[in-house]
Amino acid sequence: MNNHASVPVGVLGASGYVGQELLRLLHGHPGATVAFATAESAAGEWVDGLELIKADDAPWQEAEIILSALPHGVSGRYVHEARAGGKRAVDLSADFRLSPDAVYGLTEFTRPRVADAELVANPGCYPTAALLALIPLAQLGLIDPAREIIIDAASGVTGAGRNPKRELLFGEVAEDYRAYAIGNTHRHLAELRQSLAREGGFTGDLVFTPHLLPVKRGILETIHVPLTRVLDQSTAEGLYTATYDGEPCIQIMHGTLPSLKDVVYRNRVAIGVAEVADVRRPRLTVIAAIDNLVKGAAGQAIQNMNVMLGLPETAGLAC
Repeated sequence: MNNHASVPVGVLGASGYVGQELLRLLHGHPGATVAFATAESAAGEWVDGLELIKADDAPWQEAEIILSALPHGVSGRYVHEARAGGKRAVDLSADFRLSPDAVYGLTEFTRPRVADAELVANPGCYPTAALLALIPLAQLGLIDPAREIIIDAASGVTGAGRNPKRELLFGEVAEDYRAYAIGNTHRHLAELRQSLAREGGFTGDLVFTPHLLPVKRGILETIHVPLTRVLDQSTAEGLYTATYDGEPCIQIMHGTLPSLKDVVYRNRVAIGVAEVADVRRPRLTVIAAIDNLVKGAAGQAIQNMNVMLGLPETAGLAC
């Protein structure tokens, strides 16, 4: 248990959307303060009374824990540097999600490991929603391993980061809706497979297709699950309710389905289910919604940080 009145936190990559969200959430955290924040292109600028500095100048000794929102392929170097200085860390990039050197921080299923971890790999936004929707069914042996799970996921444009890209301009995105990384080519698929096998025991096929949604934030996933036996809606809802009983950041919908309005600006996953009629073999449709910047990134990182430090798990978070 951490007994500090206020834990000093170092934030890497504070100028991106996720980094900005970390600063927003930490600003309202009752048990943590930002010791320093880095931002390469914005170094020298001031945010909430704090001057942003370059990552190479990070004063590791001033922080008890590091939250890194640096890009994939960049974050690992600085996290290793912080770890060499004896600092615990939560990394929000993809650099450690498949590594045995880090605990995969899907808090609801890896909480004891997170509590003891020196390095936590924060899950990706798409996998967070998909795994929390699928693991309960997988653990009960209800997913047919001979048939594929189909995940159609749609994310707001902040999921693509803050760097200017032509395909993300308002004139390109507005009044449009399109798939990308089709054919199982998205980098999140590897961590989806690994964690669903480790936490749920499912090693069958996944077909994952992400889509770009013309909104600022939020993810809605429609997951088509092949079942080993018929589940009616009430029974399925009951299974999820039992699995997530007492979990503060999971909302199971009863008789209705989640939408983005249920989750934006909240560290929450909302899950709803529907029976599938007129099929020869049983299926269940599961809908999962999250805010990609909160439960899909910064909020889950702070949730993991809280667990690591022995703070109340939802401190600084609205679930």
